[in-house]
Amino acid sequence: MTLSLSSDATAVALTPRGPLSAELLEVLADRAPERAEHLPQLARDAVLVEDPITDDDVQLSLFLLYSVAYGSLPQFGAHWEWDVSLLTTRAVLERAFEDAVRAAVPLPEPPEPTREAVAAALFALAAPQPGPSLSRFVSRRADVEQARELLMQRSIYTLREADAHSWAIPRLTGRAKAALIEIQADEYGGGRVERMHQVMFADAMRGAGLDDTYGGYIDAVPAITFASFNLMSMFALNRRLQGAVVGHLAAFEMTSSLPSRAIAEGLRRLGFGDDVAAYYDEHVEADAVHEQIAARDLAGSLAEDSPELLDDILFGAAACLTVDGWAGEHILHAWEAGRSSLRDERQPA
Repeated sequence: MTLSLSSDATAVALTPRGPLSAELLEVLADRAPERAEHLPQLARDAVLVEDPITDDDVQLSLFLLYSVAYGSLPQFGAHWEWDVSLLTTRAVLERAFEDAVRAAVPLPEPPEPTREAVAAALFALAAPQPGPSLSRFVSRRADVEQARELLMQRSIYTLREADAHSWAIPRLTGRAKAALIEIQADEYGGGRVERMHQVMFADAMRGAGLDDTYGGYIDAVPAITFASFNLMSMFALNRRLQGAVVGHLAAFEMTSSLPSRAIAEGLRRLGFGDDVAAYYDEHVEADAVHEQIAARDLAGSLAEDSPELLDDILFGAAACLTVDGWAGEHILHAWEAGRSSLRDERQPA
């Protein structure tokens, strides 16, 4: 069954991927609100899988629950945000997801909790690795449809860029808070709406002939794409994980500039104009600055001021690199095999 929900622009078709997401969609659409109390047990059943990180039902359901907090799918009413059954369901999924990520992510040896030592450890952790990469593939080999497909995959996060990490602002104090606000001010265009990164990405999608409606490609992307966004949402929406969201942002910013340059080169090689490449051009310069702020002033200062958060800062950074790496590898391996990376192998329309 496919549930079509109308937005201000176009209908967003949401297809369940298992028993939990099927029931959740019915509840959130107010078709069967009385069945919300059954969702926690369905969640307990859903996480009994080999890998919650790549399970479609688990990851789509967690994404939908986070969308209620973000308001990113306005078809889901705000009255569900603090519903006890939905919060319990989310907690069950988060526990399984976090446990799976912690079990899979290798952590570096912790440095001394000083700004410079933490920054050095993060730069070492995020250093470019030899071998194939998604951005290099886009730069040299991708075709037009693969470039458009990349934008579809990235739309799940990037049309809401910066929103996840902004949840951390009220959780922090002092130097770390000031550093985070400095980064986020740039992400939101410094007060100029047309320079907001999520707006620039929407421009890129339209320029590439794609739908820029948020959620327009939910049905097309695989679980690992949701997992990448769900990871930062989980870190940001749980106060106990404030160290992890800081580490995540630091790694995110420190691994953006060079890949953005390569992707911009690939887009221009394929004949796309500045309206498509401008988003990536912006990140070449912006994130080269942001990585220094994130490593030293944000993560390093937080570790100095709250040494007990150092382990979670490193975990958040390592988790970002690992899960985002899996998401990129999924796309790259599909393309190298001559097939689409989309879940239903639907080509961009």
